[in-house]
Amino acid sequence: MVFGSTHLIDLPRRIVVGRGVLSSVGEHLSSLYGIGKGVLVVTGPNIVNLYYRIVRDSLEESGFNVWVTVVREPDIDIALKVAEESKIDRVDVIIGLGGGKSIDVAKYASKVSDKPFVSVPTVASHDGITSPYASLRGFDKPISRPAKPPDAIVVDADVIASAPRRYNVAGFGDLIGKFTAVRDWKLASMIKGEYYGEYAASLALMSARHVSTYYKEIAAGSEEGYRILLEALVSSGVSMCIAGSTRPASGSEHLFAHALTMIAKNPPLHGEAVGVGTIIMASLHRLNWRWIRKLLKTVGAPVTARELGVSDDEVVRALSIAPTIRPERYTILGEKQIEYNVAYKLARSVGVIEG
Repeated sequence: MVFGSTHLIDLPRRIVVGRGVLSSVGEHLSSLYGIGKGVLVVTGPNIVNLYYRIVRDSLEESGFNVWVTVVREPDIDIALKVAEESKIDRVDVIIGLGGGKSIDVAKYASKVSDKPFVSVPTVASHDGITSPYASLRGFDKPISRPAKPPDAIVVDADVIASAPRRYNVAGFGDLIGKFTAVRDWKLASMIKGEYYGEYAASLALMSARHVSTYYKEIAAGSEEGYRILLEALVSSGVSMCIAGSTRPASGSEHLFAHALTMIAKNPPLHGEAVGVGTIIMASLHRLNWRWIRKLLKTVGAPVTARELGVSDDEVVRALSIAPTIRPERYTILGEKQIEYNVAYKLARSVGVIEG
């Protein structure tokens, strides 16, 4: 970053984490925006039956007019349609209620329509619950795009704890990825002269260290474990707000995950792929990849292609093209496509594929 250049940092105005706080969404929004406003809730087909009524009742009791739209896919056209609906219905605030799909559509629609965005996640599968970036289909590549940072985040620990365990384990994988993401960012600073924010990097790295310290509690699915996971995901998302990019939280391990999403017939969850990618990239960064593999294994996250539900060939091809996903983003993988046999040997050397 050039001294004197403008660096805008948008941070959440309110973060609420606790048990049973879903029923207090209206109270928090009225405190932030006043009453009599229009609120559009963007949610998914399953969540609308599970939690929408609680959120709607809370909002209406606090004096809000409420609309809902149900989305099934995180698609750019859908996000643009939601943005247009918000203008027609005179919506003042957009809430993303659900997992990554609903939240990403809501935050992108908020950006397009210039409405405040409120994140109400029902799973802890990745740090997108806090970040100002969205992953939507319809772009040329499945990478995150700038979106609206959350004005407020309301996370009900009881809701997160009742979600399928696989999703919350994926969140652990996404956080472990910060170990290599920060290394990649520092490397890009040294080799390419890219801006490197020490504070944002430290915050992201602290998130990874925090969950790796309390991995047994997370593995046990305890209340303390879920709270630690949630706080770390929020912290990681805030690091991106401070950095003004996804750099502190997304490096070579994410390039691999994005590539696997493009290639695999049955793509794994984002955080699952990131965890496996972190094992591979840690070996290149000369970090203790065996320790990282152990952490993931203990928590119940996939550590091999078979456990991811993909083929060895899909993993190797994803690793091969990973540097081309974002050629402008320098990482330990370099800038050119990796030869298939080199990628094969690398994936096999850390036990991700059996060969």
